[in-house]
Amino acid sequence: MNFNVYGHDGKWLIVDCGLTFSDAPDAESPAKPLSGNHRNVQMADPQFITERIDDIAALIITHAHEDHIGAVQYLWPQLKCPIYTTAFTGQILSRKLSETGFHADVPIHIVGQSDTVQIGPFSVEWIGMTHSVPEPCSLLITTPAGKVLHSGDWKLDSTPVVGKPFDQKRCEALGNESIDAIICDSTNATVEDKTPSEAELYPGLKQIIENATGRVVVTCFGSNLARVATLARIADETDRHLGLLGRSMINMVSAGRATGLLPVDGVSVDPSHLGYLPPETVLLLATGSQGEPKTALNRLSQNSFRDMHLQPGDTVIFSSRVIPGNETSVEAIIARLESIGCEVFTERNAALPIHASGHPSASELRTYYDWIKPDMLIPVHGEPHHMQANAQIAAEAGIPHQLHGENGDLFVIAPQKEIRRSAFHAGRLALQGTKLVPV
Repeated sequence: MNFNVYGHDGKWLIVDCGLTFSDAPDAESPAKPLSGNHRNVQMADPQFITERIDDIAALIITHAHEDHIGAVQYLWPQLKCPIYTTAFTGQILSRKLSETGFHADVPIHIVGQSDTVQIGPFSVEWIGMTHSVPEPCSLLITTPAGKVLHSGDWKLDSTPVVGKPFDQKRCEALGNESIDAIICDSTNATVEDKTPSEAELYPGLKQIIENATGRVVVTCFGSNLARVATLARIADETDRHLGLLGRSMINMVSAGRATGLLPVDGVSVDPSHLGYLPPETVLLLATGSQGEPKTALNRLSQNSFRDMHLQPGDTVIFSSRVIPGNETSVEAIIARLESIGCEVFTERNAALPIHASGHPSASELRTYYDWIKPDMLIPVHGEPHHMQANAQIAAEAGIPHQLHGENGDLFVIAPQKEIRRSAFHAGRLALQGTKLVPV
């Protein structure tokens, strides 16, 4: 649910505009009961910045994950500012906005992964990184007062399968540019070993699929086009027909083809044909790795998928990790799949790696900080213990200052360094029908 605001000289630059899906009250801000049939879609309340709407320079979207892009279609009418992003993210954003009545009013500017653009008093340089979705970028934001590196979500992957490797040369050069602060991803700060590359997953996935005797269903995040490309390659090598199940999966693959990240001649089978194919010739990519109720995998586990049913001897691979809070839903799906007679593989029982995170481990953070050499770290993303671990890594790496804060705090980066606690309202809005209501 990212929503970051940078200010200088009376102007404001918004970075990311995401949402979260919440079925339970937030521990720090208990949600009021919402009446009616709804998904509890929540996003940041933009009150602080909408009160300064004439001073918004732009909104920048760093990548196409829902927690960074998903609220634009709900909040843009309150912001009414230009949007800057890369081609793939822009493709996803345009598809989301096409479902609104104001799509034609939104000025979307497409930039490259190494472009620099002057936006009001902010000079913004996009720096190509790697993550579990194509074209993620860090942002070097420069004003006369100082320089900030906003990391976004990232990992150091030299073989990402889809898209460019991270820009190591530019990252190393930043160490000579006196970066005042880095606002950095803490998600995997408690994990020591380097995050595997996407290319390292091919052997583990190939081994399971080529040894399977029935259908194979692989569930992963639909936005992970690198995983899709790897599985398409394996489908071809094991003489299996590739099927895509789930709207988000199909939409992401379509966007990947439209932007040249995936081959336009890639062939997948129409889902309505899948039930007629011999089971041993089928490889399915399905949404639902987190146990979401209406996804393809959940329906398959309940034998309620319209076009085909799973059978004893079929194989299901969770090429994903369970996001905290989803354990019960995922375990329920696995239990149903096993009751059908499917063999289920997860990270826990696979002989070789079948999933790679999109976030930097402690060892990658150390490497990154050694390159960047910032004067200060502001840790973000993850739970408090992740951010504390990130701050400890930064201190050990020789970064002089670490500022810990919470939603609603104002971080002063230059010329002095301080936090003004609870400087502004930082509540949430939830989608109730077509309306946004406070929670």
